[in-house]
Amino acid sequence: MRHSNNTRTLSRSRSQRTALISGLAVSLIRDGQIKTTLAKAKELQPNIERLITHAKTNTVQARRLVASRLGEPKDEIIQKLFTIIAPTFSERNGGYTRVIKLGNTSPGREEAIIAFVE
Repeated sequence: MRHSNNTRTLSRSRSQRTALISGLAVSLIRDGQIKTTLAKAKELQPNIERLITHAKTNTVQARRLVASRLGEPKDEIIQKLFTIIAPTFSERNGGYTRVIKLGNTSPGREEAIIAFVE
């Protein structure tokens, strides 16, 4: 039974799942929006919103925390998150991303676009 297990496993082990989520988060920060499956988008959404909330403080501790959660990406990704993305959401208290459903594909999985709110 799966009582109180709220995270999606995405048919992966824990290390693979965290690597997938951090890779999707880096892609979302770099590109502004990504197209993925609905389950991956729904799993990514709370993670990226927590990172943006940390980035709004713009301290050394926040930069280190975000870098470790993203898997130590390139400096441009961290710089873009802290200087471009986070200041645009300074007046907002959450809900930084939206998931737009695209429907089913031929293999039968639901696809979605996850993007930052304008």
